[in-house]
Amino acid sequence: MAHRILGIQDAELKRQSHDHFHDHAHGKAAAQAGYAHFWLFLTLMGGLLVTTSFWVQWFSPITETQVIDAQGVTQIHKEYLYQFHMDAVAGIGALFLGIRIIWHAMGNLIRGHQHMDELVALAIVAAFAIQEYRAAGLIAFFLLIAELVESRTAIGARASIEELIKLTPKTARLIAEDGEREVEAVSLLQGQRVRVRPGDNVPADGRVVSGESTIDQANITGESLPVDKHPGDAVFSGTTNLTGALEIEVTKVGGETTLGQVQSLILQAEKTRIPIMRLIDRYVIWYTPTVLMLAGLVLFFTRDDNGIQRAITMLVASCPCALIMATPTAMVAGLSCAARLGILIKDVAHLESAGRLTAVVFDKTGTLTTGRLYVTRLIPVEGVEGADLLRVAASAEQHSNHPAARALLEVANEANVQYEEPDKFEEVPGKGVVADLDGKRVLVGRETFLKENGLDTSPLRDASEQAEGMSQLFVAHGDRILGFVGLEDRTREAARGAIEELRDIGIRRVAMLTGDRQAVAKRVAAEMACTEFKADCLPQEKLDLVNDMQASGHRVMVIGDGVNDAPALAAGDLGVAMGAAGSDVAINSASIALLSNDLTRIPFLIRLSRATRKVVIQNLVFGVMYVVIVMASGAFNLIPPEVAGFLHLASTFVVVFNSARLVRFGEEKTPHDQVAPDESMAPPAPAPATA
Repeated sequence: MAHRILGIQDAELKRQSHDHFHDHAHGKAAAQAGYAHFWLFLTLMGGLLVTTSFWVQWFSPITETQVIDAQGVTQIHKEYLYQFHMDAVAGIGALFLGIRIIWHAMGNLIRGHQHMDELVALAIVAAFAIQEYRAAGLIAFFLLIAELVESRTAIGARASIEELIKLTPKTARLIAEDGEREVEAVSLLQGQRVRVRPGDNVPADGRVVSGESTIDQANITGESLPVDKHPGDAVFSGTTNLTGALEIEVTKVGGETTLGQVQSLILQAEKTRIPIMRLIDRYVIWYTPTVLMLAGLVLFFTRDDNGIQRAITMLVASCPCALIMATPTAMVAGLSCAARLGILIKDVAHLESAGRLTAVVFDKTGTLTTGRLYVTRLIPVEGVEGADLLRVAASAEQHSNHPAARALLEVANEANVQYEEPDKFEEVPGKGVVADLDGKRVLVGRETFLKENGLDTSPLRDASEQAEGMSQLFVAHGDRILGFVGLEDRTREAARGAIEELRDIGIRRVAMLTGDRQAVAKRVAAEMACTEFKADCLPQEKLDLVNDMQASGHRVMVIGDGVNDAPALAAGDLGVAMGAAGSDVAINSASIALLSNDLTRIPFLIRLSRATRKVVIQNLVFGVMYVVIVMASGAFNLIPPEVAGFLHLASTFVVVFNSARLVRFGEEKTPHDQVAPDESMAPPAPAPATA
């Protein structure tokens, strides 16, 4: 409603945003800023003039004149000496204050649009008609101040956007053929290279080409500890380079960067509307005629001189800013609170619906687990040392990009095992690798892969059954089985606590879905205390399970990595993408994106949604009570129009401050820029040398 009255739509914020992402829009942003400043100037001048009229009245001498009426009764008529000056000053001030409201109301009527602020425009016109200029000025001034408060009810959300915009530097050091030069960051193109020195912010998303350094990326990923960056690693726009100089190849610029997507999500959520907000708009068509009818009835049946003032008071009181602001102020405050904890909500309706969830479905890999394999067991056959098993396996796997191969090499490096360069290397997709080492063939892979090549794995049958919940890599050197390596995808530290908290807050069904084997799924479900799980799930099967839950009456939240879980994420009543930083698929495929992988944000989101709905209900009840009580008081001549205007302003502050309490909701939780680093980023612990 504020944007309809004042037109003050955070022009400075838009100017900054356009400067950063759309350099060609400078002129338009400047025009918007000038337009807003003009109306703000008129508002302040009008308020000053109306205040001056009161000051003149207080210090004006009073003249007394004796007047004999028709009945011959002598009356003393008192008049201010500067009455004309008072009226002139108040009239000009009221005109400055009211012209914007009246002009906008006329425009709405011409276009066939009907809003509740036309009632106040009518009240101002009526006050002018009976020469109550100070009353007209105060009514308009209080309304405009209330609308100005409403226009600033983002309660930190817009401020957070400004801070996000400021994170990215205005300039960058471009590496070109003719040398290194400083350019505008908005002019960077994909594929160009920039140099980022210690202490500088990264100007765009990119990939490290050369150099090593430590990057503070807490504002993007939520990692409290700086992260070491090496050639090939990704870096995000707005993060801070702490130590060494880096040469970075630009991969994303402007609004395509992670920072730009975060900004877009917050702005997108602010513009959306929830059912309660649309309900008010739906019934505005009969609200205005009803109020006019009530005011007309009071005016008709009131025979005293204050009848017109009673009607004006009712019109002022009937403009339900408190009622209209009840929902959006609470929702934007909730959005700001969620953003503080790294929860990005695309649509404000999703914040409302989170509190009505009854079932939560988790993907396993990358959600309940880190999505990264760790070597947790080495099982050599009798007569083989664990170090020899690890040496042969690492030597064969060192040229593979498979996650299991990387886990093997990390453990070998941790254990200071010297692996060798194979004479020949071949990777068989989905099965394993073949290499030549010490003149003998080495096979590393699934048990079935070794059996296909004529090797007997029976000596490891008992040990393999005991390690059934692990991924197993069997190793053979020549014609001899050396043993197998057990690998596991570790569960996240906070996962079990999050699931238990979901049950505590009333979520009736918590299920885990995975495409992994039954044994692995059973192990992870046991660690999570999750009684409902399903293994060997294809994307379609995940989708079917979500649909079945919904068919049985559940409102389902689906939590996944946003890639292979996309169908289920889209089908759920609410989809949450884990670890959205840098992942376009994760941000675009879900309703909500978490910047970090902290699963405790999920139950917090549900509690925040419920708290937000409570505040909305409180605001709505207060808004209705304000309209009814103040209109009734005006009808019975208990308050004048000026007091109604002041109460209108006061009701606005009540709603804003009540909603602002949500910003502090969950203060006991750590903000997303201070959470512990993701365990998937931590180095794996060394595996034991033997079983």
